[in-house]
Amino acid sequence: MKKRYHIPLWTLLSLAVALLALHIALPWLLRDYLNERLAHMGDYRGQISDIDLALWRGAYQINGLNIVKLNGKVPVPLLKAPVIDLAISWRALWESRTVVAEVAFERPQLTFVDGGTAANSQTGEGVDWRAQLRGLLPIHINEIRVRDGTLAFRNFTAKPPVDLQASEINGHILNLSNVSVADNPRPASLQASAKVFEQAPVQLSANFDPLGQLDDFDLRLRITDIQLRQLNSFSRAYAGFDFAAGHGDFVMELDARQGKLKGYAKPLLRDMEVFDWQQDVVAKDKNFFAGIWEALVGSSSWALKNQRKDQFATRINIEGDLKAYDVSRWQAFQAILRNAFVRALDSRFDSQEP
Repeated sequence: MKKRYHIPLWTLLSLAVALLALHIALPWLLRDYLNERLAHMGDYRGQISDIDLALWRGAYQINGLNIVKLNGKVPVPLLKAPVIDLAISWRALWESRTVVAEVAFERPQLTFVDGGTAANSQTGEGVDWRAQLRGLLPIHINEIRVRDGTLAFRNFTAKPPVDLQASEINGHILNLSNVSVADNPRPASLQASAKVFEQAPVQLSANFDPLGQLDDFDLRLRITDIQLRQLNSFSRAYAGFDFAAGHGDFVMELDARQGKLKGYAKPLLRDMEVFDWQQDVVAKDKNFFAGIWEALVGSSSWALKNQRKDQFATRINIEGDLKAYDVSRWQAFQAILRNAFVRALDSRFDSQEP
């Protein structure tokens, strides 16, 4: 007859207490580990306030992530993310037997700043953000979702300060872990919607290589029913005029192959008025000569309008080599993109028809 072994009750109780203690302590240990990683990101530093575990679904939730520039010269964070949910994709595990993650950002706020100099600007340049994201969850990340996000462009030194925001951003990026590009050099896809100035709808789509260096991608952007006066801080800072009235649409398509970027930007402006005596001459923050300049701008755009439809449109060709300059691909892309927007606003001097 075999001797039966019994595990003492005190052993079971000790094991239960140890597991409970680990369950309580693990979020704190994980938070400290991630904060240590986020503290060393070149020009930026991140910090997390809290971690919640959901082991039953293979996930954890990061609360209160802030990423700021280290030099302290930029007054707003690069990223504020109240909640980030990182979870194993059970569908991918079931279908392909691979362990991949899905990441969901709840109400994130991403802010870029033009401060005139590199020290006073905030672009996120100099950090491999894909590596940082993989550090938060060290397995393949296949999908990123954004819910109710905000994207801002700020210039605190301009007069008046520039504050452009796209809010209610909802979108997803798929196939980030796909490393096979033999059949499709742009396996990852982006789809997003938003609102500019809380009322103008935005649609964005893109395809790209998630492991590449921003050399091969396509992008389509459409913004409709922009109230032009809401652009005045930007147009005054970067194009030297502002709008008195009007509304319009903006379309842009870009295609990059081996770093060679081609595309166009096309504004369609309706009922546009650039010069207004009360706004541009009598206003205390304007001088007489600035008003004369905007009167000339207004007359130039009036001459180029389709008078029957009271609308003005043009096409701005975009071309550039993302590899040609001693800057990163991201810096080159930003410069080309900003110049395209400025040229689009300043296109009243372009005599070409759309």
